[in-house]
Amino acid sequence: MAHSFEELKKKTVAELREMAKGIEHEAVKGHTQMHKSDLLIAICNALGIDTHGHHDAAGINKSAVKAQIREFKKKRDEALAAHDHVQLKVVRREIHRLKRQIHRAAV
Repeated sequence: MAHSFEELKKKTVAELREMAKGIEHEAVKGHTQMHKSDLLIAICNALGIDTHGHHDAAGINKSAVKAQIREFKKKRDEALAAHDHVQLKVVRREIHRLKRQIHRAAV
């Protein structure tokens, strides 16, 4: 039966230990003494499941926002070189706003 990292993460320690009993792999040796976080990683390694949780940026085009951030960083460098502190502040605030937009969408 194929499992995902999210499915396994929702299981209790007892369920994970029971699952580890049936797995013959070096990673799950000593499964009865492992904490849930260690046991979860060991089972994922034994079953070949990716443990990295991928975040979806819901509602935004993440690559377009990142492209905007790169453009504003160029403007920031230009404002810094020109010693234009007013423009520098405006551009930095815009970069900050865009980064926060990505962070909020990823949650």
